[in-house]
Amino acid sequence: MEMAMDAELNALSRAVGEALTARGWMLVTAESCTGGWVAEAVTAISGSSAWFDRGFVTYSNSAKVDMLGVSPATLATAGAVSEATVAEMAQGALEHSTAQLAVAVSGVAGPGGGTLAKPVGMVCLAWARRGQPIRVRTLQLPGDRAAVRRQSVIHALRGLIELASTAPA
Repeated sequence: MEMAMDAELNALSRAVGEALTARGWMLVTAESCTGGWVAEAVTAISGSSAWFDRGFVTYSNSAKVDMLGVSPATLATAGAVSEATVAEMAQGALEHSTAQLAVAVSGVAGPGGGTLAKPVGMVCLAWARRGQPIRVRTLQLPGDRAAVRRQSVIHALRGLIELASTAPA
C-alpha cells in the first residue's frame, strides 16, 4: 500500500497540519518502530513545511542516546519499548528542534522480538508540548507488522490532533 494514497492517514495528517497552523506551531517526530512513517504521513501533505520542523528515526538504542539524549540508564532499566523511554524521546526531540509539539513512538512490531512482558504489538507513545507535562500511552495493537506500524502512526497522529486542538491558540 502506497503511504501517500492512504486516505485515513492523509485526513489525520491534514488535521494535524490545520491544528498546528492555527497555533503557529511546528512539529517534530521521534520514531523507532514506525521508521519515519509519521514524518512520511505529514510530509505527504502539501505545505507541511510550514508546520513540520524535522523527524528523528532512532531505531537503535545508541541513536536514541546520541540524537535525542535518552538516558542509557532508562534504556537499561525500562527498555526501549517503555513509557519512560518514549517520554525521554519526545522531550529530546523538542530540545533538539525548534518545534513546540513532539510525538515519539517505540514498539514491538513483530513478528519476532516479543516477550511475555513486552509482546508483539506493544507500542508506547508520548506527546510533548513545550512547558507542559508529557502524555504517555501504552497500547496493545493487533495484526501483523504492517498493521501494528500503521495503527501506531494513526494513534500518534490522533494524539497530536488532541493535544494541539485542546491547547489555547
